[in-house]
Amino acid sequence: MSALLMGLMIVGGLICFGAGLWLLVLAFQESVWWGLGSLLLSPVMLVFVILHWNKAKVPFLINLGGLALVIVGAVMLPNYGPPTASVPAGY
Repeated sequence: MSALLMGLMIVGGLICFGAGLWLLVLAFQESVWWGLGSLLLSPVMLVFVILHWNKAKVPFLINLGGLALVIVGAVMLPNYGPPTASVPAGY
């Protein structure tokens, strides 16, 4: 089960990477300054998405979907780890 969850996290990470790259290409297509700002400062990418919602909504929503996969995998993964060592009652 943990291999499935790790796979889910890897797929989600790859989706996030691809959608982020797509957003970066859109920012560079708008102008070099949007592209450089988005590449160097994460909040600039968010401002770009807000101001250019019509062009950026699809990759942004895909990015959120990939992030959801990573979060689900990360939250469920500790439940399938190896059992913890128990401390004897005398200590």
